[in-house]
Amino acid sequence: MKAVQYRRVGSSPEVVDVDIPEPGPGEVLLKVDAAGMCHSDLAVMGWPEEQLPYRLPLTLGHEGVGTISAFGPGRHRYSAGERVAVYGPWGCGLCRMCSYGKENYCRYAGRMGIHPPGLGAPGAMAEYLLVDDERHLVPLGDLDPVEAAPLTDAGLTPYHAIKKSLPKMVPGSTAVVIGAGGLGHVGIQLLRTLTSAQVVAMDINDQKMELAGRVGAHRAIRSDDSAPDEVAELTDGQGAEAVFDFVGNAATTRIASRCVTTEGDLTIVGVGEGTVPVGFGTLPFEASVSAPYWGTRGELMELLDLARDGSVRVHVDSFPLDETPQVYERFHRGEIAGRAVIVP
Repeated sequence: MKAVQYRRVGSSPEVVDVDIPEPGPGEVLLKVDAAGMCHSDLAVMGWPEEQLPYRLPLTLGHEGVGTISAFGPGRHRYSAGERVAVYGPWGCGLCRMCSYGKENYCRYAGRMGIHPPGLGAPGAMAEYLLVDDERHLVPLGDLDPVEAAPLTDAGLTPYHAIKKSLPKMVPGSTAVVIGAGGLGHVGIQLLRTLTSAQVVAMDINDQKMELAGRVGAHRAIRSDDSAPDEVAELTDGQGAEAVFDFVGNAATTRIASRCVTTEGDLTIVGVGEGTVPVGFGTLPFEASVSAPYWGTRGELMELLDLARDGSVRVHVDSFPLDETPQVYERFHRGEIAGRAVIVP
């Protein structure tokens, strides 16, 4: 089968031929229908060799949907031919966090060598994907697989981040979304669906700012040094009850820390390695800062239900698998406003 692999540190991904995996006990083999492209992939391929935690070659792609092709030995709830979405942050399945469906916060996965597909385990940018356990599958139903694939991360991650702050987004409140691209434009839709907050989107890319307006942002402003002053003006000097930074670099975390209000939530979702100083006098009183990771299995089910009723829809551009290396280059240059999806 064809697969997109990161094979050497510092090199571009390649389309190669590899064997179709054979499912072992409890495992499920999917024929991949669609796989989303993520900035986390670029982060992995940008790490120097001494920081790379994964073995190479690595088949990329941690956002996947597919059709069940075969099962390993054992009893299974699903049937061959069912279309499913893959829950990516795999855990041990037995610890306290996993028992709550919070495999994204499993405390044993790392020491047991359990990795998400595309982030340590072979990923979904291939013709077939091996899933370790069918508990990591969620029925897709009649959702379009190309639009559904990014929901497994680009949708689930903002949903998890926003859900925590819902009690603070009461009528009259303001939510700021920094970065209106792949995750941010989904976050805007979720905020409009789940809250009555004023939604202010920020970006430096005109195409993404235009996308933010189309998907429901009340205001779209440029994420530069003047952005916090504009937020202050829009909120009568109060600031935002919730700030979601989907970029997470030094510039955006600085903006985020100047936008949040007293008792507000500042959530750093992006992986840009920016930081926020926390201490008396550095932020408004009782402002909370968090850096969440992905989401729970239950939240993925909830999110797919929101997609089925039309409350959230990912803006996607689809490409054949053979073009993936070139698409990564375009993605890196910021030429794709929403989400790029690879269709094997």
